[in-house]
Amino acid sequence: MQTIARFEKVSFVAFKEACISLGIKNTDKIITAYEEIRLPRRATKGSAGYDFFSAFDVDLKKGGACVFPTGIRCKMQEGWVLSLYPRSGMGFKTGLRLANTVGIIDQDYYYSDNEGHIMVKLVNDSSLGKDISIKRGNAICQGVLLPFGIAEGDNAENIRNGGFGSSGE
Repeated sequence: MQTIARFEKVSFVAFKEACISLGIKNTDKIITAYEEIRLPRRATKGSAGYDFFSAFDVDLKKGGACVFPTGIRCKMQEGWVLSLYPRSGMGFKTGLRLANTVGIIDQDYYYSDNEGHIMVKLVNDSSLGKDISIKRGNAICQGVLLPFGIAEGDNAENIRNGGFGSSGE
């Protein structure tokens, strides 16, 4: 297996700023969450996906959505991308899904002003009709590292400096 990436915690300042922007204002709660952040990990030797974990307890009402600050960033070699997917049985068992279906974490996102802080938005699909309780430390999605190529004639020169949607500005 080729090692092409490294997961790291973002700084406390970046984590706190993200939490406050999401309405989490209790400093003690933010400090505890930051101290207990778990780096993504594979469950088994044969797993392709790295589980990402919730930093907070969240009660998600049916039909509701929540953005999870993971406190994680990923430094990847050029030519690689981190794709975020729902955990295998998550949608079947609970109705939870990623709001954007598949999250794409570009290699250059690591260098953004927000330190490449990976955020995950989960939606509680109301078709199953139940509220869901997510506990701190529960796995909320999985990330798979994938190689990517570029098209002939590609001349992209822009440099990223932001979070969601910043590469389209």
